[in-house]
Amino acid sequence: MAVLKVKFTKTKRDKLAQILWILNWVSVVSGIILFSLGLFLKIEIKKRNEVMAKGDINSVPNMLISVGVIACIINFLGGKICYDCSDANKFSRWKLVMLPYIVCTFCFTFCILMGALMCYTMRNELEESLYLGLRDAIKFYKDTDIPGRCFLKKTVDMLQIGFQCCGNNGFRDWFEVQWVSARYLNMASKEVMDRLKSNVDGKFLVDGVPFSCCNPSSPRPCIQYQLTNNSAHYNYDFLTEELNIWVKGCREALLDYYTAIMRSIGIAALLIWLFELSVLTGVRYLQTAMKNVLLLGDLEGESDGWLLENSFMETAKYNINIIKNLGKANQISTVSGLNDPNIDVQNTNCGKNDVATKSIPAAS
Repeated sequence: MAVLKVKFTKTKRDKLAQILWILNWVSVVSGIILFSLGLFLKIEIKKRNEVMAKGDINSVPNMLISVGVIACIINFLGGKICYDCSDANKFSRWKLVMLPYIVCTFCFTFCILMGALMCYTMRNELEESLYLGLRDAIKFYKDTDIPGRCFLKKTVDMLQIGFQCCGNNGFRDWFEVQWVSARYLNMASKEVMDRLKSNVDGKFLVDGVPFSCCNPSSPRPCIQYQLTNNSAHYNYDFLTEELNIWVKGCREALLDYYTAIMRSIGIAALLIWLFELSVLTGVRYLQTAMKNVLLLGDLEGESDGWLLENSFMETAKYNINIIKNLGKANQISTVSGLNDPNIDVQNTNCGKNDVATKSIPAAS
């Protein structure tokens, strides 16, 4: 029994074809939107790839860009098909193409759904990439004279100023690395030498942060050094007083920024998926209705349209049997060849046989 069967008159079929023609062009625009969203996300990631570890974080924008391009192509073809379906004579040249087109479009809509879901599952990969990338960027912050790293100081400073953050997880991350280059350390100073000798790795560690961590909204002049030393500053208690530097870590700030972008893109992709699914449903009804018109032979009469010709279970069993038969195709050819008595059978009587011929008596 057909699933969700609907009866169509010629007028309804023509209107459905016209509506689907318009909706397919709208779908082309939605494909352009998907492409633009994927391109925007890719550019935003590329802007800060210096503080991100290499990984598969570009899989989501690449997926959206690919799906957007395919959407434009498929829906452009769908618009042409639906436009011709208003005429039964023109439909006859598309009738063999429409079912494969519907199957391909269904797979394509599934890819849109996967792209939308990937926007919500990318957070963990992005968080790990940001953690590793920011850790290395802070570690090499001082290497302004080393090729390949000289840009990291500016990158980190602009990042902390722009996103109002400090360090990877927080401002204390700067206490664990030497962020002042040895080029700017006075090795003749006893204080500097004592600090270098006090560290096992010979690093110049201070309880201070770069200038880019300072909060310009603070009424107090920025305290960059000796942040944990209350006696070094007047009327200061780092445990109770709100610091005049950014407290939020840059990993959290960037993660919130990208999460908000991906959440918005995910919602847009889900809406486009629902729209594409509705268009695909309409195309399926149009295809079955036009097919039944040709079978009935009455181009002006009514015809039935449906989503599935049989029930869901019967359709599933039918498709499973098709897949099984495809897998057995090679086996059938080889097995039939082995069991065929006419193949590779030697003839034991290959020579000429001495057959006694009987003479035919002549008529007297």
